[in-house]
Amino acid sequence: MDSYSNAIILGIVEGLTEFLPVSSTGHLILVGELLGQSGVISDTFEVFIQFGAMLAVILCYFSRFWGLLFPKKNLDGQSHFSGLRGIGLLVLTTLPGATLGLLLHPYIKMLFSPKSVALALAVGAIFMLLVEKKKPSIKYENIDELGIKAALGVGLFQCLALWPGFSRSASTIMGGMLLGIKRETAAEYSFIAAVPLIIGAAFFDLWKSIDYLSLEHLPYFAVGTAVAFVSALFAIKGFIALLAKTGLAPFAWYRLFLAVPVYYFMVN
Repeated sequence: MDSYSNAIILGIVEGLTEFLPVSSTGHLILVGELLGQSGVISDTFEVFIQFGAMLAVILCYFSRFWGLLFPKKNLDGQSHFSGLRGIGLLVLTTLPGATLGLLLHPYIKMLFSPKSVALALAVGAIFMLLVEKKKPSIKYENIDELGIKAALGVGLFQCLALWPGFSRSASTIMGGMLLGIKRETAAEYSFIAAVPLIIGAAFFDLWKSIDYLSLEHLPYFAVGTAVAFVSALFAIKGFIALLAKTGLAPFAWYRLFLAVPVYYFMVN
């Protein structure tokens, strides 16, 4: 069994990178490789600790999630991101990635390697720079303005994140921007839309590897999840503030600078 220090390190990496457009999965694969983590249990752990990051999102956007379950009457007569309408939009966003992920799950696992991550980091970075250069016009200022077309469109772009290293956050934000969603709004929607998708993926991975797990693994999983939760709380609000000032470009350049040493030192 891997040490608890590994669980803490990976929990920090997960929490800090889950919502940044730099790929938490890619970073977990790379750091796990450096720490010497391997095997079914390690792979399941790296997926499971995303629960911690998702709990941080639910806490930070609690009113949004509460409104999905217990919507208030809209006094202005407008449709908002709440109740059955909000849940329906989340389903539309989640469905493409979840369906494709289930169909391609064995093949996606084959991409969990430093070489694949390095290529995904570079390709995603180039896309990010191109989207920032295009500066799409804004049609949707906030989440309450999103409709069926925008929700489904974001979901289709989110499928790019099935390539480990591309980044779910990056694909969602870029897709949102190209569809006319304000950059910060696209980021916030990516947080909320991640919850059903990642929780579903975590349960699926847990079910697939249940025969390899035992109660002795529980403390290790709990430590990583708790650390991911705390570090994600710090990352969420900080990222939105930074994104408003700098855009995606700094994250794109970081990805490019990271991709080069990863490819040459971890692959060759």
